[in-house]
Amino acid sequence: MAEFATVARPYAKALFDLAVEKNQIESWLGGLKELAWSVQQPQVALLIEESDSDAAQKANGLLALLSDNSATHDAEFQNFVQVVAVEKRLQVLPEIYAQYQDLALSRNDTKKAIVYSAYPMSEGQFAKVLADCQKHFGSNLEATLEIVPELIGGVKVEVGDQVLDLSVQAKLKKLYATMTN
Repeated sequence: MAEFATVARPYAKALFDLAVEKNQIESWLGGLKELAWSVQQPQVALLIEESDSDAAQKANGLLALLSDNSATHDAEFQNFVQVVAVEKRLQVLPEIYAQYQDLALSRNDTKKAIVYSAYPMSEGQFAKVLADCQKHFGSNLEATLEIVPELIGGVKVEVGDQVLDLSVQAKLKKLYATMTN
């Protein structure tokens, strides 16, 4: 949702800047990931939407759900969750996590990528595709693989708003367009 992205951006940036200062980028990323997952669970979503409990109770309840990592013991991270709760933005935590993750990746000149393939790949095949894509896009990629049988063969890679489509489906569509024009 575009609205969530707009709301989440300043929170993600502020937390990331503080994490860089405190050298806590990775541990806070893990804490945010858990929070983002938690608020998407139906029971937790109901707790967040309750008007009976105050912001501090909601924030403390969410923090209690976190596994025992350094983020749960960090006062600045806990304060961040409290602020988000007070501002009634807890439902935006998944988008805050996504934007924080993008900031962490861009710090290392790394981008998120999704590799779509018609068939499962071995680790070696995936590593080869990833290496070729890193050369093509000119940056390090943190990639996930998704199987999409409709591609028929080949791969399709999405990095941000860039798409490299080397699938058989794309070639057939191009051939069809050429033949019908």
